[in-house]
Amino acid sequence: MLGLPKGEVFLIPWTVEWEKEFLLEKERIEEVIGNKILSVHHIGSTSIKDLSSKPIIDIAIVIQSFQDGTDCVVPLEKLSYAYKGPDLLPDRHYFNKGEPRTHQIHMYQSDNRYLLEQLAFRDYLRINDEARVQYENLKQELSLVNSKNKHKYANDKTEFVRYILDKIKLQSN
Repeated sequence: MLGLPKGEVFLIPWTVEWEKEFLLEKERIEEVIGNKILSVHHIGSTSIKDLSSKPIIDIAIVIQSFQDGTDCVVPLEKLSYAYKGPDLLPDRHYFNKGEPRTHQIHMYQSDNRYLLEQLAFRDYLRINDEARVQYENLKQELSLVNSKNKHKYANDKTEFVRYILDKIKLQSN
């Protein structure tokens, strides 16, 4: 299953179909804006094996210059993405697709702090089963109490994400 109706929060168990869907979408995106892209990453919970998630594929696109993002709007609209602008989320161009929403693009300039944190968090949970299970338990609990409030659901995960990012920084020193 893929797609989350507007205003709802629920999780479903991880499926290999999410990885397949990411690869298909990545190919479509590269066909229309490949000349602007430095790299494309599957991010968010759907990118972490065995982690229940909201059924939305999150995609990080890395571009050389932040201004390049505006050149990508029309081609991505042809793939049914809606451009939400550069100000909805910090330091990125944000796009979403579908109703119910099936895909989100977070377009970052290379070396963006938010991008690097997304990738570090994803990579840590991919190799640390204990942290992945803790995060899943938190997400399950929060999805039940915030089933109609996606912003509160997201904000209530922040402390755990910060804890993991701090742990990663300590390990790298």
